[in-house]
Amino acid sequence: MRSARAAGRGHPPRRALLRFGGLLVPAVAAPALLTGCGTDPAGAAGNVLRVSQSGDPKTMDPHKQGDMTSMNALINMFDTLTTHDLANRLRPRLALSWTARDEHTWRFRLRPGVTFHNGEPCDAAAVKFSVERVLDPKTESPIVELRYVKDVTVVDRLTVDLHTTQHDPILPAKLSLFGGVVVPPKYIADVGSAGFAQHPVGTGAFTFVHWQPDQELRMRANPRYWNGRPAADQLVFTPEPNSASALAALQSGQTDLVAGLTPDAAQQLAGYTGVTLESDPGIRTAYLSLDTLHGPLRDRRVRQALNHAIDVPLLIKAVLGGKAREVPAMIPRGAFGFDPSLKAFSRSVPTARALLAEAGYPHGFSTTLTASNLDSDVAQAISGLLARAGVHASVNLLDPGTYATRLTSDNRGALGPVYLAASTVWTLDGESMLQSNVRSDRRQSRWHNAQADRLVDAEELSVDSDARMRAFTDLQRLMLTEAPFVSLYQLDNILARNSRPRWRPGAAGSLDMATAEVSR
Repeated sequence: MRSARAAGRGHPPRRALLRFGGLLVPAVAAPALLTGCGTDPAGAAGNVLRVSQSGDPKTMDPHKQGDMTSMNALINMFDTLTTHDLANRLRPRLALSWTARDEHTWRFRLRPGVTFHNGEPCDAAAVKFSVERVLDPKTESPIVELRYVKDVTVVDRLTVDLHTTQHDPILPAKLSLFGGVVVPPKYIADVGSAGFAQHPVGTGAFTFVHWQPDQELRMRANPRYWNGRPAADQLVFTPEPNSASALAALQSGQTDLVAGLTPDAAQQLAGYTGVTLESDPGIRTAYLSLDTLHGPLRDRRVRQALNHAIDVPLLIKAVLGGKAREVPAMIPRGAFGFDPSLKAFSRSVPTARALLAEAGYPHGFSTTLTASNLDSDVAQAISGLLARAGVHASVNLLDPGTYATRLTSDNRGALGPVYLAASTVWTLDGESMLQSNVRSDRRQSRWHNAQADRLVDAEELSVDSDARMRAFTDLQRLMLTEAPFVSLYQLDNILARNSRPRWRPGAAGSLDMATAEVSR
């Protein structure tokens, strides 16, 4: 973990500004509250841990959400069958062990003595109910990771078998978030799904107190938690879509920890007392999706030109403050399937221009780059880099809700010919990075390649891990040749905190605060 404590009042000058194609990416102005010396933000907070992130959960029903902002909060009230530790290893949570009985059956043995917050037992029947609830079309769950699970069998009170239509080699990892959440069947039968969403009951380290949408979610420590009572008496999540306001709340003592900071926002805290900035290698991976089916991007040479034109190391240095690592071919370091022998595209404007001329675009062409307005600096910088090669990409910024709706819609062209996206890769397996946007029949795929489809099948379904690795390597080599994407970088997990909490995130950045140490 890398840590830097601010030690004074003044901001150090920020000179890592991108200037190309007439583009200037400015630093975001720091909030007025931060202009003075900070006071000790612990204040009279008691033993309440206050966490801020950029958005609010969509629902309190864990099976009816599929985004990390919601999961970050809900993981504190609900447990999953498996989990990843800080070394990225898959570990037991509600399931003590798991084995592949055959190519179509995974057996999970559960932790004894675990109960839901209402006293209901968390047993094999609860696991069966929970998985089948995710799969039931009536639930309208957006969770897609359990696509190969067809049914569930209770073997005994603490043993359950998940049966799949095809072998799923990483099913245990897919149960470490989202589809791995276990919910109470009797309670839901009594209150219904609507009642459950109004007052959720899980097995997690914190119990639900109240939720005021767009204001705060408040939880209380679970004294009977199977892994020991958490240090914080209460846990409060608040949404702060404006990072400057979140940072101001941190220094004033209204917030103890701000998670999910962009590198640009984090730089605004340099030089202020009472605040510690921390960053750890993350796995959230950014890329450009290219519409290979229409327009100039149908030509492989044009797609290769875009990869040569976008100087990713410069982007990381100038816009992201060095808080990211270049990704050669979509799969990030730390995920199974990453091949360190693969090299990223050379960053060369002359090469890009030559390829464009060869493809019939000696003077370049115009296109549109769509992004969430949360990524506006990166999108504008990419547009400037492309302009140097003659590709004029006008930036179309959308509010995060509109962007997410279009991204997950059935219309593969809803975000235009080029869009900036990122995947959390929370299973720590390359399949999660590629599952929705490579195979030609998948929701976000804009690349039809029979060889790629076969390689996706091989990495998703092979029993042998060596065969999966070979498929991942071959697929990445194919993507480096065909260039259906522009691979960019994996972001560090950046947080800012005051002196009260001590806590580290895993690579996926999940805000599981059960292990947080909190001083009064």
